Amino acid sequence: MKIALILGTRPEIIKFSPIIRECERLGLDYFVLHTGQHYSYNMDRIFFEQLMLPNPKYNLDVGSGTHGKQTGQMLIGIEKLLLEEMPNVVLVEGDTNTVLAGALAAVKLGIKVGHVEAGLRSYDRNMPEEVNRVLADHCSDFLFAPTEKSENILLSEGISKEKVFMVGNTVVDAVDQNLKIAKQNSHVLKQLDLTKSEYFVATVHRQENVDDKRRFGGIIEGLKKVQGYFCLPLIYPIHPRAQKQLKGLALDTENLRLIEPLDYLGFLQLEANAMLVLSDSGGVQEETCILGVPCVTLRDNTERPETLDVGSNILAGTDSERILAAAKVSTSKKTGWVNPFGDGKTAQKIINILKKEFA
Repeated sequence: MKIALILGTRPEIIKFSPIIRECERLGLDYFVLHTGQHYSYNMDRIFFEQLMLPNPKYNLDVGSGTHGKQTGQMLIGIEKLLLEEMPNVVLVEGDTNTVLAGALAAVKLGIKVGHVEAGLRSYDRNMPEEVNRVLADHCSDFLFAPTEKSENILLSEGISKEKVFMVGNTVVDAVDQNLKIAKQNSHVLKQLDLTKSEYFVATVHRQENVDDKRRFGGIIEGLKKVQGYFCLPLIYPIHPRAQKQLKGLALDTENLRLIEPLDYLGFLQLEANAMLVLSDSGGVQEETCILGVPCVTLRDNTERPETLDVGSNILAGTDSERILAAAKVSTSKKTGWVNPFGDGKTAQKIINILKKEFA
């Protein structure tokens, strides 16, 4: 059995890290293909170094661009390398353009496709990610659903039960494994002069938020109200694209502490010790739920409804008053909810399913 792992963004590196480690542990024949969807492979190299992962065998260095151009370039590059390698199965993870390109390139060559984190739905087709995840699910041969909800969604869409495997989410494996590394190697609280549970963290990067002055303005105003009400530091590691939009839209960030983006281990430490995290990220909703830290999601919908069900997360949208109200509720709640994303053995389960299939 030869496995191809196709990734292109930092969240994909993080969520694939447990699968890479399992392949290494078992001495399997596998390779990693990095599309370079976010910035460049060179900028992501530190992720592999910090997480103690072997470097990818291939990188396409596609970089940013329009959705069509980016996906098209990835399709061409992925197809060429798959023809050279001819793996038995291609694994993709999540909902990016890399996922769509990897799944399409493989299925057109008659190579089996495994979609890790299958069955997530926001039911908002205005999100490019929603289109990517639906298309990837419906051309995959192995759909690795993280929860019972996502499994039921796939079955309700007519996908054969034989293709669907409820295995949990590799984010649990990743948080467990990588938090141990972070505790040994990251001293971000000391560097930023922060005290555990006495600060807030914010991340805002989604296109539908940062490209819209009304939405981005509402979020920034909401963050300022949260900071003003609680009189605690609010740390915002700002994405370069969001920084550019912030300046272009002339939004006032007074009293918010904007810092350069952190490496993954630093951010994991920052997130794990916060009083509350406010974010429009899907991965952050999962991570905070696993870490026992309350989250306010700065979106109108979520493809992680399990976080709402267990009470770790509140949807606030982008209205400033709703953001403040959600922060008040979140910080007054008891933590200790049950993590709905699995037992931290998802990578092992996925590899065992593939070994059985290709024995």
